[in-house]
Amino acid sequence: MDFSWSPEEEAFRQEIRDFLQAELPKGWNETLVLDKESDEYIQVAREFTRKVGAKGWLAAHWPPEYGGLGWSFWQYFILQEELAIADAPIIGSNGPKFLGPTIIRYGTEEQKRRHLPGIAKGEVLWAQGYSEPNAGSDLASLQTRAVQDGDEWVINGQKIWSSYAHYADWCFLLARTDPNAPKHKGISYFLVDMKTPGITVKPLINMAGTKGFNEIFFENVRVPKDALLGEKNQGWYIATTTLSYERTAIEAPAQAQRILNDLIRYAKLTKRHGRTLAEDPLVRQRLAQIAVEIDVARCLAYRVASTQARGEIPGPESPANKLFTSELMQRLAQVGMQLLGLYGQLEFNSRWAPLKGKIERLYLTAVSRTIAAGTSEIQRNIIAERGLGLPR
Repeated sequence: MDFSWSPEEEAFRQEIRDFLQAELPKGWNETLVLDKESDEYIQVAREFTRKVGAKGWLAAHWPPEYGGLGWSFWQYFILQEELAIADAPIIGSNGPKFLGPTIIRYGTEEQKRRHLPGIAKGEVLWAQGYSEPNAGSDLASLQTRAVQDGDEWVINGQKIWSSYAHYADWCFLLARTDPNAPKHKGISYFLVDMKTPGITVKPLINMAGTKGFNEIFFENVRVPKDALLGEKNQGWYIATTTLSYERTAIEAPAQAQRILNDLIRYAKLTKRHGRTLAEDPLVRQRLAQIAVEIDVARCLAYRVASTQARGEIPGPESPANKLFTSELMQRLAQVGMQLLGLYGQLEFNSRWAPLKGKIERLYLTAVSRTIAAGTSEIQRNIIAERGLGLPR
């Protein structure tokens, strides 16, 4: 198989790099490394995301009538790689990546006209309202209720682990609309304005000491009937489409490559016991092993992208890539901590922390990668049942 890119694609990649060099803050990801859940980062990310949106790049693979540029998916893939390599401060990627395609597939023309332009321009930030305190991996057990009252829906319940909900403008959520139906068949999918009365957001402090996750409480929240996406009680099937796009992880190999590059530079420059770390055979083997695994992940990402390039909803190749890359990032974090030694425990952006503490932060945040968007166990079940045809 030929993995090389065409001259036109390489020229396009260089155009993206030139844009990033011109628009990213000076010293980005080198001397300037921000906590991705801080107010300062959010401000920088909102401004930068709007710049990318103004070029039409955020949703460039969408049809032009919905705010896209009609790009081939491979062009979009190259863009995602370059943004990941640069660690570009993009916020609200859930909109272009998986909510937007879901609205395009299931939404009414009115819903598309209302919501897609704001997503494509990077002007509207969305939160995800799926998980609940007693409904995580068994998501269909959710108990948030939506009851129809004339031309409105009244929503009551609680969501949890909703990233950036304290900054979000809108929320896409699942609620039970038929309590008597089998649990997978009584759920509907809603698009809700976060400014609606009755919504309360409470940030949660995670193990990294930051407030990226949130609880969202809905108390008699009234939304118009057109807040329903798709048909009533068909929300589970729409949600699985969203999850298929969410789990693609096509940018993950480039993210891992960026971190590996940091570690390689550190190993070449840092001396212990009279020689550089790069001269230590054990260090070399650990870094080489990660490099091999990143190439494997890149092949999995290409397979996912091939599916999307054909205009199909990703199948079992999506959870396969999500599973492999999320566990890869954890292994990468472990190798990084071993390489840095005791200095690796210094807190993020500490004066003495190597690599500005990025490895310490990765080590803590990578734990969530095998939980978010479905646990590794759930991904293996999907691969077994839908990919290999094995019985439940």
